Amino acid sequence: MNTNSESPDDPGVVIKKTIGTYFVLRGGQVLPCGISSLLRKDFVYSTADPTSMPRRVQSARFNTHEDPVAVGDIVRFRDAGDGNGVITAVLPRRNRMARRSAVPMPGAHPFEQVIAANLDQVVAVFAAARPTPSWHLLDRYLVSAESLNLPSLVVITKFDLVAGGEIEDDLFAAAKAYRKIGYPVLLTSAVDGLGLDELRQTLAGRVSVLVGKSGVGKTCLLNALQPGLGLRVNAVNRSTGKGRHTTTHSEMFLLDFGGAIIDTPGVREFGLWNVDAQVLAEFFPEMQPLIGTCKFGLDCRHAEEPGCAIRQAVTNGAISPYRYQSFVRLREEL
Repeated sequence: MNTNSESPDDPGVVIKKTIGTYFVLRGGQVLPCGISSLLRKDFVYSTADPTSMPRRVQSARFNTHEDPVAVGDIVRFRDAGDGNGVITAVLPRRNRMARRSAVPMPGAHPFEQVIAANLDQVVAVFAAARPTPSWHLLDRYLVSAESLNLPSLVVITKFDLVAGGEIEDDLFAAAKAYRKIGYPVLLTSAVDGLGLDELRQTLAGRVSVLVGKSGVGKTCLLNALQPGLGLRVNAVNRSTGKGRHTTTHSEMFLLDFGGAIIDTPGVREFGLWNVDAQVLAEFFPEMQPLIGTCKFGLDCRHAEEPGCAIRQAVTNGAISPYRYQSFVRLREEL
């Protein structure tokens, strides 16, 4: 990277990260970087009256769990002059999508895993078949996006596998249900091009993150949207029906038609982070108008209480039973 006209610690955007290495884009060039050890330290400052003494670092703890840098971050870095650089600071984020880490053993505490930062929309990708779509997982993605006030787009891939069959009717019904709530749903096929033009229009000019299970066709979809990205495509494991991890790291791709898209490794579970059970219903758009109208007002958990307006709406058909089941499951976890 030519730094003759660039000052130290100039900002760039992280477009890819692997274990221990972050690739920063600036001025059309990409520099692999490590990160300063200071970014992995949590500092404890003095709490004295700021008028009596300056704030000073009292102690520091090395954080080995949380990665301080995510794809999409705007960072300051220094070029070491040997083809590598060092990230020295992460600039304030507009937002970040994160999930709760798995707990390796009883008694251990989960931590935040940031998936991507500085986003304009979340694109939840599910296959029409191979693997079968999990609507409860979709609801987790949608709740996470709602908690960040980010718009969501639902993309169903591999529609060519079910066209004309009974599964097609089920997918149309599911798509209709989510559209009724207010979520756009696109049926797509990388094989025959179904829905790709409309998808390009939705992605253009925005920074989008793709989330979904392994094997749903995220990588194949990217290749169909913009040929030449050079992404590998692996098939679903025929013996288990589960997807293989084609994408092993997060990476941002600039799109020829404008905007950028962040591809992420597939996950089979998605634990919500920083979502309070007491306000969970606020992140279900169809439940929002009913919050506070229950017999017990804002204290209602919408579980077994008599006079619950949300449960009555489920009975009346105004709220999908499957969405309500997702709400109950999530509330039990939080």
